[in-house]
Amino acid sequence: MSDTTVSDSTTIAAPPSVVFDILADPRQHSRIDGSGSVGAVIRAPERITATGQTFAVRMKLFGVPYLIVNRVVEYEPDRRIAWRHFTANRWRYELTPTADGGTRVTETFDMSRASPLVTKVVRGAKFPERNRQGIAGTLERLKRAAEADGR
Repeated sequence: MSDTTVSDSTTIAAPPSVVFDILADPRQHSRIDGSGSVGAVIRAPERITATGQTFAVRMKLFGVPYLIVNRVVEYEPDRRIAWRHFTANRWRYELTPTADGGTRVTETFDMSRASPLVTKVVRGAKFPERNRQGIAGTLERLKRAAEADGR
C-alpha cells in the first residue's frame, strides 16, 4: 500500500475463471459490493471482454443516489480487471492461482492517476478509510459468491 492506494487480499476456494466470471459481469457487482453503494446496472455488456468497454451503474453516496459510468482500463482474462470513472480513480482486481486450485484475489482502490484536487477531495471525504472497509466487505462477499458458484 502507498499513500495513493488502499488494498486488501483474500484466498478463495474457487479457480480464477469462476472469480473472474463474477468480476467481468457488471450485473453481479451489487451481489459482491461490500460498501453498500453499488446498485443496479443501467447499461453494460453482458460480459466485459476488453479494455475500453463501459458500464453505467446506479450508486449512492451518503444516501444520495447518482449514476456513474465506468470504463474498463485493465483487462487480462482470469488475471486482472480494473475500471475507472471520470475522477481517474481505479478499482482493480488481481487474481493469482493458488497451488490447491483456488485464487488469491487482491482488490485495490488506486487514486495515483487522479488530479491533485480530486485526491485532496477524496482524502478529505475519508474515502481511503471508507474504501478500506468496503474492500474488506467486498472480498468477503466475492469469496462467498465464487465458492458457491464454483461448486
